Amino acid sequence: MQTIVVKLGTSVLTNHGRGLDKAHMVDLVRQCAQLKQQGHRIIIVTSGAIAAGRELLGRQPGTETLAQKQMLAAIGQSQLLHTWQSLFALYSIAVGQMLLTQADLENRERYLNARDALLAILQEGAVPIINENDAVATTQIKVGDNDNLSAKVAILARADTLLLLTDQPGLFTADPRSHPDAELIAEIRHIDDQVKALAGGSGSTVGTGGMATKLEAASIARHGGVDVVISAGHGQNVIINCLQQQTGTRVLSLKAPRRSRKLWLLAGPMSKAKVVLDGGAAAAIAKGGASVLLVGITQLRGPFSRGDVITLCDEQGLNLGKGVARYDSVAVAQLLAHKEQTIVETLGYSNGAMLVHRDDFINFTDSV
Repeated sequence: MQTIVVKLGTSVLTNHGRGLDKAHMVDLVRQCAQLKQQGHRIIIVTSGAIAAGRELLGRQPGTETLAQKQMLAAIGQSQLLHTWQSLFALYSIAVGQMLLTQADLENRERYLNARDALLAILQEGAVPIINENDAVATTQIKVGDNDNLSAKVAILARADTLLLLTDQPGLFTADPRSHPDAELIAEIRHIDDQVKALAGGSGSTVGTGGMATKLEAASIARHGGVDVVISAGHGQNVIINCLQQQTGTRVLSLKAPRRSRKLWLLAGPMSKAKVVLDGGAAAAIAKGGASVLLVGITQLRGPFSRGDVITLCDEQGLNLGKGVARYDSVAVAQLLAHKEQTIVETLGYSNGAMLVHRDDFINFTDSV
Protein backbone atom coordinates (compact mmCIF):
# COMPACT_ATOMS: atom_id res chain seq x y z
CA MET A 1 0.00 0.00 0.00
CA GLN A 2 1.29 3.44 -0.94
CA THR A 3 0.32 6.93 0.15
CA ILE A 4 0.14 9.01 -3.03
CA VAL A 5 -0.17 12.79 -3.23
CA VAL A 6 -1.65 14.03 -6.51
CA LYS A 7 -1.07 17.73 -7.16
CA LEU A 8 -3.35 19.09 -9.86
CA GLY A 9 -2.48 22.47 -11.34
CA THR A 10 -4.84 25.12 -12.65
CA SER A 11 -3.92 24.22 -16.24
CA VAL A 12 -5.02 20.63 -15.57
CA LEU A 13 -8.32 21.38 -13.80
CA THR A 14 -9.65 24.33 -15.76
CA ASN A 15 -10.54 25.47 -19.24
CA HIS A 16 -7.65 27.91 -19.66
CA GLY A 17 -8.34 29.40 -16.23
CA ARG A 18 -11.98 30.29 -17.01
CA GLY A 19 -13.77 27.48 -15.16
CA LEU A 20 -13.49 23.90 -13.95
CA ASP A 21 -13.02 21.17 -16.56
CA LYS A 22 -15.46 18.74 -14.96
CA ALA A 23 -15.17 16.16 -17.74
CA HIS A 24 -11.46 15.78 -17.07
CA MET A 25 -11.98 15.83 -13.31
CA VAL A 26 -14.32 12.85 -13.67
CA ASP A 27 -11.53 10.84 -15.29
CA LEU A 28 -9.00 11.84 -12.62
CA VAL A 29 -11.41 10.75 -9.89
CA ARG A 30 -11.99 7.43 -11.66
CA GLN A 31 -8.26 6.71 -11.54
CA CYS A 32 -8.02 7.71 -7.88
CA ALA A 33 -10.93 5.41 -7.06
CA GLN A 34 -9.20 2.57 -8.90
CA LEU A 35 -6.04 3.10 -6.83
CA LYS A 36 -8.05 3.18 -3.61
CA GLN A 37 -9.64 -0.13 -4.55
CA GLN A 38 -6.10 -1.51 -4.81
CA GLY A 39 -5.44 -0.41 -1.23
CA HIS A 40 -3.57 2.84 -1.84
CA ARG A 41 -4.22 6.06 0.08
CA ILE A 42 -4.83 9.17 -2.05
CA ILE A 43 -4.37 12.83 -1.18
CA ILE A 44 -5.43 15.56 -3.62
CA VAL A 45 -3.71 18.96 -3.60
CA THR A 46 -5.95 21.01 -5.82
CA SER A 47 -5.74 24.33 -7.57
CA GLY A 48 -8.72 25.95 -9.26
CA ALA A 49 -10.56 27.88 -6.53
CA ILE A 50 -10.05 31.28 -8.17
CA ALA A 51 -11.01 29.87 -11.58
CA ALA A 52 -14.16 28.35 -10.05
CA GLY A 53 -14.99 31.74 -8.56
CA ARG A 54 -14.57 33.41 -11.94
CA GLU A 55 -16.90 30.83 -13.48
CA LEU A 56 -19.62 31.41 -10.89
CA LEU A 57 -19.42 35.18 -11.29
CA GLY A 58 -19.08 35.09 -15.08
CA ARG A 59 -15.68 36.82 -15.07
CA GLN A 60 -12.80 36.43 -17.47
CA PRO A 61 -9.16 36.12 -16.31
CA GLY A 62 -7.52 39.52 -16.03
CA THR A 63 -5.64 41.91 -13.78
CA GLU A 64 -7.05 41.44 -10.28
CA THR A 65 -6.06 42.93 -6.95
CA LEU A 66 -5.15 40.75 -3.98
CA ALA A 67 -8.54 41.46 -2.39
CA GLN A 68 -10.33 40.47 -5.61
CA LYS A 69 -8.37 37.22 -5.85
CA GLN A 70 -9.19 36.47 -2.21
CA MET A 71 -12.85 37.15 -2.95
CA LEU A 72 -12.79 34.83 -5.97
CA ALA A 73 -11.04 32.14 -3.93
CA ALA A 74 -13.60 32.44 -1.12
CA ILE A 75 -16.49 32.09 -3.57
CA GLY A 76 -14.85 29.43 -5.71
CA GLN A 77 -13.47 27.22 -2.94
CA SER A 78 -16.90 25.93 -1.93
CA GLN A 79 -17.72 25.20 -5.58
CA LEU A 80 -14.38 23.44 -6.05
CA LEU A 81 -14.91 21.25 -2.99
CA HIS A 82 -18.52 20.51 -3.99
CA THR A 83 -17.29 19.33 -7.39
CA TRP A 84 -14.70 17.01 -5.85
CA GLN A 85 -17.25 15.79 -3.31
CA SER A 86 -19.86 15.03 -5.98
CA LEU A 87 -17.42 13.18 -8.22
CA PHE A 88 -15.91 11.01 -5.48
CA ALA A 89 -19.43 10.25 -4.24
CA LEU A 90 -19.99 8.41 -7.53
CA TYR A 91 -17.57 5.81 -6.11
CA SER A 92 -18.92 6.04 -2.53
CA ILE A 93 -15.74 7.78 -1.39
CA ALA A 94 -15.92 10.60 1.16
CA VAL A 95 -13.65 13.63 1.00
CA GLY A 96 -12.30 15.93 3.71
CA GLN A 97 -11.25 19.52 3.08
CA MET A 98 -8.06 21.00 4.54
CA LEU A 99 -7.10 24.63 3.85
CA LEU A 100 -3.54 25.44 4.85
CA THR A 101 -1.20 28.43 4.96
CA GLN A 102 2.52 28.66 5.64
CA ALA A 103 1.64 29.72 9.21
CA ASP A 104 -0.02 26.34 9.79
CA LEU A 105 3.18 24.56 8.78
CA GLU A 106 5.62 26.96 10.44
CA ASN A 107 4.22 26.69 13.95
CA ARG A 108 5.24 23.32 15.42
CA GLU A 109 1.94 22.76 17.29
CA ARG A 110 -0.22 23.70 14.32
CA TYR A 111 1.95 21.52 12.08
CA LEU A 112 1.34 18.52 14.35
CA ASN A 113 -2.39 19.27 14.47
CA ALA A 114 -2.50 19.40 10.67
CA ARG A 115 -0.59 16.13 10.45
CA ASP A 116 -2.94 14.40 12.91
CA ALA A 117 -6.02 15.65 11.04
CA LEU A 118 -4.60 14.54 7.70
CA LEU A 119 -3.76 11.07 8.97
CA ALA A 120 -7.20 10.75 10.59
CA ILE A 121 -8.91 11.52 7.27
CA LEU A 122 -6.79 8.87 5.56
CA GLN A 123 -7.46 6.37 8.35
CA GLU A 124 -11.18 6.87 7.81
CA GLY A 125 -10.76 5.87 4.16
CA ALA A 126 -11.62 9.34 2.87
CA VAL A 127 -9.63 11.46 0.41
CA PRO A 128 -8.15 14.71 1.78
CA ILE A 129 -8.73 17.64 -0.58
CA ILE A 130 -6.06 20.21 0.21
CA ASN A 131 -5.56 23.75 -1.02
CA GLU A 132 -3.86 26.88 0.21
CA ASN A 133 -6.23 29.12 2.14
CA ASP A 134 -6.11 31.87 -0.48
CA ALA A 135 -9.06 33.74 1.03
CA VAL A 136 -6.97 34.77 4.07
CA ALA A 137 -3.37 34.16 2.98
CA THR A 138 -1.15 37.22 2.57
CA THR A 139 2.36 37.37 1.17
CA GLN A 140 3.79 36.83 4.64
CA ILE A 141 1.89 33.58 5.32
CA LYS A 142 1.55 32.08 1.84
CA VAL A 143 3.33 28.89 0.85
CA GLY A 144 3.29 30.61 -2.53
CA ASP A 145 2.20 27.87 -4.91
CA ASN A 146 0.59 24.46 -4.80
CA ASP A 147 3.74 22.71 -6.06
CA ASN A 148 5.60 23.56 -2.86
CA LEU A 149 2.45 23.04 -0.79
CA SER A 150 2.07 19.51 -2.21
CA ALA A 151 5.71 18.71 -1.39
CA LYS A 152 5.18 19.80 2.20
CA VAL A 153 1.91 17.86 2.39
CA ALA A 154 3.73 14.77 1.09
CA ILE A 155 6.23 15.08 3.94
CA LEU A 156 3.43 15.81 6.41
CA ALA A 157 1.72 12.54 5.40
CA ARG A 158 5.03 10.63 5.02
CA ALA A 159 3.86 9.79 1.51
CA ASP A 160 5.61 7.41 -0.86
CA THR A 161 5.01 9.28 -4.11
CA LEU A 162 4.13 12.81 -5.20
CA LEU A 163 2.68 13.39 -8.66
CA LEU A 164 3.05 16.95 -9.97
CA LEU A 165 0.57 17.09 -12.84
CA THR A 166 0.80 20.13 -15.07
CA ASP A 167 0.63 21.19 -18.74
CA GLN A 168 4.15 19.94 -19.49
CA PRO A 169 5.09 16.26 -20.12
CA GLY A 170 8.10 16.59 -17.81
CA LEU A 171 11.61 18.02 -17.88
CA PHE A 172 13.35 18.08 -21.26
CA THR A 173 17.00 18.33 -22.28
CA ALA A 174 16.09 21.75 -23.76
CA ASP A 175 13.00 23.92 -24.10
CA PRO A 176 10.79 21.87 -26.46
CA ARG A 177 8.99 25.04 -27.58
CA SER A 178 12.15 26.30 -29.27
CA HIS A 179 14.08 23.02 -29.68
CA PRO A 180 11.94 20.38 -31.46
CA ASP A 181 14.69 17.78 -30.97
CA ALA A 182 14.62 18.13 -27.16
CA GLU A 183 14.21 14.79 -25.34
CA LEU A 184 12.22 14.04 -22.22
CA ILE A 185 14.38 13.19 -19.20
CA ALA A 186 12.95 10.00 -17.74
CA GLU A 187 14.82 9.99 -14.42
CA ILE A 188 16.69 12.47 -12.23
CA ARG A 189 18.96 11.27 -9.43
CA HIS A 190 20.60 14.60 -8.56
CA ILE A 191 19.17 18.12 -8.78
CA ASP A 192 22.26 20.18 -9.58
CA ASP A 193 22.80 23.53 -11.30
CA GLN A 194 22.71 21.89 -14.73
CA VAL A 195 19.30 20.33 -14.05
CA LYS A 196 17.98 23.61 -12.62
CA ALA A 197 19.13 25.44 -15.75
CA LEU A 198 17.00 23.12 -17.89
CA ALA A 199 13.87 24.14 -15.98
CA GLY A 200 13.78 27.63 -17.53
CA GLY A 201 10.76 29.81 -16.88
CA SER A 202 7.05 29.25 -16.49
CA GLY A 203 5.39 27.14 -19.15
CA SER A 204 1.82 28.19 -18.40
CA THR A 205 -0.09 31.47 -18.35
CA VAL A 206 -2.81 30.24 -15.97
CA GLY A 207 -0.79 28.70 -13.13
CA THR A 208 1.56 30.15 -10.51
CA GLY A 209 4.48 27.76 -10.92
CA GLY A 210 6.68 26.80 -13.85
CA MET A 211 9.10 23.90 -14.18
CA ALA A 212 11.63 25.63 -11.91
CA THR A 213 9.03 25.71 -9.14
CA LYS A 214 8.29 22.03 -9.69
CA LEU A 215 11.97 21.16 -9.35
CA GLU A 216 12.09 23.20 -6.15
CA ALA A 217 9.12 21.23 -4.83
CA ALA A 218 10.68 17.96 -5.96
CA SER A 219 13.87 18.83 -4.09
CA ILE A 220 11.90 19.39 -0.87
CA ALA A 221 9.91 16.18 -1.25
CA ARG A 222 12.86 13.93 -2.18
CA HIS A 223 14.77 15.05 0.92
CA GLY A 224 11.73 13.88 2.86
CA GLY A 225 11.98 10.41 1.29
CA VAL A 226 9.28 10.96 -1.34
CA ASP A 227 9.62 9.94 -5.02
CA VAL A 228 8.33 12.63 -7.37
CA VAL A 229 6.91 12.39 -10.89
CA ILE A 230 6.45 15.51 -13.03
CA SER A 231 4.05 14.83 -15.89
CA ALA A 232 1.35 16.26 -18.13
CA GLY A 233 -2.02 16.12 -16.41
CA HIS A 234 -4.00 15.29 -19.54
CA GLY A 235 -4.02 12.03 -21.44
CA GLN A 236 -5.45 8.60 -20.88
CA ASN A 237 -4.85 7.09 -17.42
CA VAL A 238 -2.23 9.72 -16.60
CA ILE A 239 -2.18 8.99 -12.86
CA ILE A 240 -1.94 5.23 -13.34
CA ASN A 241 0.76 5.63 -16.01
CA CYS A 242 2.83 7.91 -13.76
CA LEU A 243 2.84 5.32 -11.00
CA GLN A 244 3.80 2.61 -13.47
CA GLN A 245 6.71 4.79 -14.70
CA GLN A 246 5.29 4.97 -18.21
CA THR A 247 5.26 8.75 -18.46
CA GLY A 248 6.81 11.92 -17.09
CA THR A 249 10.09 12.69 -15.34
CA ARG A 250 10.79 10.75 -12.13
CA VAL A 251 12.89 12.43 -9.43
CA LEU A 252 14.25 9.77 -7.09
CA SER A 253 13.99 10.24 -3.34
CA LEU A 254 16.79 10.40 -0.80
CA LYS A 255 16.87 8.78 2.61
CA ALA A 256 14.30 10.51 4.81
CA PRO A 257 15.21 11.90 8.25
CA ARG A 258 14.00 9.64 11.03
CA ARG A 259 13.22 12.34 13.54
CA SER A 260 9.78 13.98 13.29
CA ARG A 261 11.30 17.35 14.22
CA LYS A 262 13.62 17.20 11.20
CA LEU A 263 10.68 16.49 8.90
CA TRP A 264 8.96 19.54 10.37
CA LEU A 265 12.07 21.63 9.65
CA LEU A 266 12.02 20.41 6.06
CA ALA A 267 8.31 21.00 5.47
CA GLY A 268 7.52 23.82 7.88
CA PRO A 269 9.41 26.99 8.77
CA MET A 270 10.75 29.29 6.09
CA SER A 271 14.30 30.56 6.39
CA LYS A 272 14.78 34.04 7.87
CA ALA A 273 18.36 34.68 6.70
CA LYS A 274 21.52 33.12 5.26
CA VAL A 275 24.81 32.32 6.96
CA VAL A 276 27.94 31.70 4.85
CA LEU A 277 30.39 28.99 5.97
CA ASP A 278 34.04 28.49 5.12
CA GLY A 279 35.28 25.49 3.14
CA GLY A 280 36.01 23.33 6.16
CA ALA A 281 32.60 23.84 7.77
CA ALA A 282 30.83 23.34 4.41
CA ALA A 283 32.72 20.07 3.83
CA ALA A 284 31.82 18.82 7.30
CA ILE A 285 28.13 19.44 6.62
CA ALA A 286 28.28 17.81 3.19
CA LYS A 287 29.59 14.61 4.79
CA GLY A 288 26.54 14.60 7.08
CA GLY A 289 26.13 14.44 10.83
CA ALA A 290 28.06 17.60 11.79
CA SER A 291 26.75 20.56 13.77
CA VAL A 292 27.38 24.08 12.47
CA LEU A 293 30.16 25.59 14.59
CA LEU A 294 30.53 29.32 15.14
CA VAL A 295 34.19 29.22 14.09
CA GLY A 296 33.19 28.18 10.56
CA ILE A 297 31.08 31.27 9.87
CA THR A 298 32.45 33.87 7.44
CA GLN A 299 29.46 36.10 6.67
CA LEU A 300 25.87 36.91 7.70
CA ARG A 301 23.22 37.76 5.12
CA GLY A 302 20.20 39.17 6.90
CA PRO A 303 19.09 39.52 10.52
CA PHE A 304 17.70 36.63 12.56
CA SER A 305 16.71 35.92 16.14
CA ARG A 306 17.56 32.99 18.36
CA GLY A 307 15.17 30.16 17.47
CA ASP A 308 14.70 31.33 13.86
CA VAL A 309 15.32 28.93 10.99
CA ILE A 310 18.29 30.00 8.87
CA THR A 311 19.85 28.70 5.66
CA LEU A 312 23.53 27.69 5.64
CA CYS A 313 25.47 28.09 2.40
CA ASP A 314 29.04 27.81 1.18
CA GLU A 315 31.15 30.67 -0.14
CA GLN A 316 29.98 29.96 -3.71
CA GLY A 317 26.35 30.45 -2.66
CA LEU A 318 25.30 26.78 -2.69
CA ASN A 319 22.62 26.10 -0.08
CA LEU A 320 23.82 23.33 2.24
CA GLY A 321 20.82 23.06 4.53
CA LYS A 322 18.76 24.88 7.12
CA GLY A 323 18.43 24.72 10.87
CA VAL A 324 17.45 26.47 14.09
CA ALA A 325 19.82 29.22 15.28
CA ARG A 326 21.08 29.08 18.87
CA TYR A 327 22.27 32.70 18.75
CA ASP A 328 20.79 35.82 17.13
CA SER A 329 22.56 37.64 14.31
CA VAL A 330 23.67 40.52 16.57
CA ALA A 331 25.48 38.09 18.87
CA VAL A 332 27.06 36.21 15.96
CA ALA A 333 28.28 39.50 14.44
CA GLN A 334 29.92 40.39 17.75
CA LEU A 335 31.62 36.99 17.89
CA LEU A 336 32.91 37.40 14.32
CA ALA A 337 34.35 40.80 15.26
CA HIS A 338 36.11 39.46 18.37
CA LYS A 339 37.40 36.06 17.35
CA GLU A 340 40.36 36.37 19.71
CA GLN A 341 38.01 36.39 22.71
CA THR A 342 35.95 33.58 24.22
CA ILE A 343 32.15 33.53 23.78
CA VAL A 344 31.61 34.50 27.42
CA GLU A 345 34.13 37.33 27.20
CA THR A 346 32.35 38.77 24.17
CA LEU A 347 28.69 38.17 25.04
CA GLY A 348 28.72 37.67 28.79
CA TYR A 349 27.04 34.26 28.32
CA SER A 350 27.36 31.13 26.19
CA ASN A 351 24.90 28.81 24.45
CA GLY A 352 27.73 26.58 23.30
CA ALA A 353 30.23 26.60 20.45
CA MET A 354 27.70 25.84 17.70
CA LEU A 355 25.25 28.04 15.83
CA VAL A 356 23.06 25.09 14.77
CA HIS A 357 23.00 21.70 16.50
CA ARG A 358 22.92 18.67 14.20
CA ASP A 359 19.59 17.58 15.74
CA ASP A 360 18.07 20.89 14.54
CA PHE A 361 19.61 20.79 11.05
CA ILE A 362 18.36 19.52 7.70
CA ASN A 363 21.03 18.73 5.10
CA PHE A 364 20.23 19.72 1.50
CA THR A 365 23.13 17.79 -0.03
CA ASP A 366 22.48 14.52 -1.85
CA SER A 367 24.69 12.67 0.63
CA VAL A 368 21.88 12.51 3.18
